[in-house]
Amino acid sequence: MRYFIVYAHPEPRSLNGSLKDAAVQALEAAGHQVRISDLYAMGFKAQADADDFPARDSKERLFYHRASGDAFASGALAADVVREHEKLFWADVLVLQFPLWWFSVPAILKGWIDRVFVNGLAIGVPKEGTKQWLRYGEGRFAGKRAMLAVTTGGREGQFSERGINGPIDDLLFPLNHGLFHYVGMAPLRPFVAFQTVRTTDEEFQHMRARYIHRLLGIWQDQPIPYRFENGGEYESNGILRAGVAEGHTGFRAHCV
Repeated sequence: MRYFIVYAHPEPRSLNGSLKDAAVQALEAAGHQVRISDLYAMGFKAQADADDFPARDSKERLFYHRASGDAFASGALAADVVREHEKLFWADVLVLQFPLWWFSVPAILKGWIDRVFVNGLAIGVPKEGTKQWLRYGEGRFAGKRAMLAVTTGGREGQFSERGINGPIDDLLFPLNHGLFHYVGMAPLRPFVAFQTVRTTDEEFQHMRARYIHRLLGIWQDQPIPYRFENGGEYESNGILRAGVAEGHTGFRAHCV
């Protein structure tokens, strides 16, 4: 099996970095292939701008969404983006590994998402023979699995239903539903390591074993059961039909 880990932490000697190294070692020892995009080590350009389209006429006003679609269709995207596309198509499993910063991903990882999942590749893909789009359960990356691997200094209870930070599943909904599910990947429950700034050696060993177990068993896990946009439960305007998810609103309404 082929694993693609996108890693976003500025310190290789961090707990997060140690988890990444242990994961690679365990996966390769089990006979799997692994490719890593270590965004900080690569110096990956985070800002999405006109430089992403080398062949574009610089005198024209930049509409990034439109320009990305044109460049993707003509094979004229920046070389670093093309390399990430090759890894995505190669992989069976995508893992985004990062520390939770201000309830989100580090800026360099957000830039990777913005620049890599371009128009024509991940969005704006029509469903042949219909007036529908390939998204939210369907897409170019259907058949692949995806998982978030997150570290945070907060306590687990703080990310619970009544925790001050809000439920961790809600905080990660934009990535699990709005990215993975949107492009057709099957999103799995995230691996989350809590209270990492106070981790003892014994606790780290348990954390590492838990992470490796999740990665090695990724095809046995059940994906998060998000509803498919073209599965008959949504109106053509993208709103749930009457009678679907009665009594539920917000993020939970989009889970079966």
